[in-house]
Amino acid sequence: MTDRPLVHVVDDEESVRRATSFFLKTSGYAVRTWASGTAFLKEVRHVETGCILLDVRMPEMDGLEVQQQLSERGVTMPVIVLTGHGDIAVAVKAMKAGAVNFLEKPFETRALAEAIARAFERLASSNDIVARAAEADVVLGVLNSRERDVLQGLAQGYPNKTIAYDLGISPRTVEVHRANIMAKLKARSLSEVLRIAFAGGLGEGRP
Repeated sequence: MTDRPLVHVVDDEESVRRATSFFLKTSGYAVRTWASGTAFLKEVRHVETGCILLDVRMPEMDGLEVQQQLSERGVTMPVIVLTGHGDIAVAVKAMKAGAVNFLEKPFETRALAEAIARAFERLASSNDIVARAAEADVVLGVLNSRERDVLQGLAQGYPNKTIAYDLGISPRTVEVHRANIMAKLKARSLSEVLRIAFAGGLGEGRP
């Protein structure tokens, strides 16, 4: 037991575990490392509550499967998903399953620090879902109809080309709308955009 907030680093790459642990410890966190998702799941009922940094590409059981197992077992610790093979579909699955954030390796230490801070904010709060949804509705109100269509496609996990085809516009126009969405929602990452979209009820059904 420690007074410092605890971060569980679940990654099969020793170099990643070592480097991430060093950064986190020098940033004031306590750290426990796990070489696989299965090893973490075996002990999760007995470990101290904290934030989970969860790699996606791991042998035996990938990060999304581990995340699903955590949910099924009623483990409510906040999860930050890490991957070196990130795409929108993986991000959507992770965020819909409740991930606090989605970071692509190699990630910036600042982005990691901000994601962990958000994770511990969630851990400390009761997370009023109704309030978050109401707030998201207000925020999404700044988007025009076409931007909402594009955001719906993103929340479905579709790439730009698919969204463009569905909406009858060019992929370049989709990119412009995405940039406008990021700016209007004051979001710095796709995960922030998706979090708002899901809270506002987007992502169900085809755009």
